[in-house]
Amino acid sequence: MPGMEMMDMAAMQACMDACSACEQACTVCSTQLMDCAPACMNCADMCGTMMRSMMRMQGMTPAVMMSMLDACIAMCQYCMEECMAHAEHSDVCRMCAQACRACMDACTTMRDSMMKMAS
Repeated sequence: MPGMEMMDMAAMQACMDACSACEQACTVCSTQLMDCAPACMNCADMCGTMMRSMMRMQGMTPAVMMSMLDACIAMCQYCMEECMAHAEHSDVCRMCAQACRACMDACTTMRDSMMKMAS
C-alpha cells in the first residue's frame, strides 16, 4: 500500500490485538444466551474481518481502511452498549464490554494516525 512506510505500525498492531481480543470475548459472550448474543456475534465477525484485512494490506486503499475502521468502531460501540445491560449480572458480558471499549479505542487511534498521515 502506498504510504505504508509512514504507517504507525505500533498503532496498527495495537488495533489488530484489540480486534482479536474483542473477537474472542464476543464469541464467548454470544454463548451466554443473553439478549446481547446477536450483537456479540456480529461484533466478533466485524473485528475478525478488520484484523484480517489489516494483516493483508495489499490492495487496501486508505479510504477503504478508514471506512472499515469506522464500521468496526460503530459495531463495538453497539455491542458494548448491549453487553453493559447485562454487565451487572454477568462477568462475561462485563469483560466483553471492556474488550469492545478497548477495541474502539485502538481503532480510533489507528484511524486518527491515518488521518494525520493523510494531511
